[in-house]
Amino acid sequence: MSRVIAVEPLTRDAFAPFGDVLDAAGPPDKMINQGLCGRYNDLARLDFEDGRAGISLFKAEPRDLPYKLDMVERHPKGSQAFLPMSHEPFLVIVAPDQDGKPGRPVAFLTKAGQGVNYHKGVWHGVLTPLRGSGLYAVVDRIGDGDNLEEHWFEAPFEIIGL
Repeated sequence: MSRVIAVEPLTRDAFAPFGDVLDAAGPPDKMINQGLCGRYNDLARLDFEDGRAGISLFKAEPRDLPYKLDMVERHPKGSQAFLPMSHEPFLVIVAPDQDGKPGRPVAFLTKAGQGVNYHKGVWHGVLTPLRGSGLYAVVDRIGDGDNLEEHWFEAPFEIIGL
């Protein structure tokens, strides 16, 4: 099996098994603020057990392609949304669950202004900005109990550009 994974563009259909794409594509659902602001409503399914939604800021160092993927993680007690605070694209890596372990990863590249919401329990890579500030607003579960599971691959995958 090849350990090389090519990045593909992030689309709602391709990402649907793993979560929600957060962007302002197409016409807004509603115009507000005297018609000067478009509202794109209810873009993510937030799902938390035994806790509450919290907003945090993450600041991550940019990475380069090709990228060595040696670990993925998941959060069994809550979804996790990443909203970039710049218009720089970032790498989104996810993997299907196969009997409690991650299957073959899939890599996406966001467009400027896109964010993602990982559904509860979805295997995903760490925050991977490719350039820019690496500053993100993150909406996820705040509460007691362990909400992080990591899986280290026996051999790393190499993520390459489009």
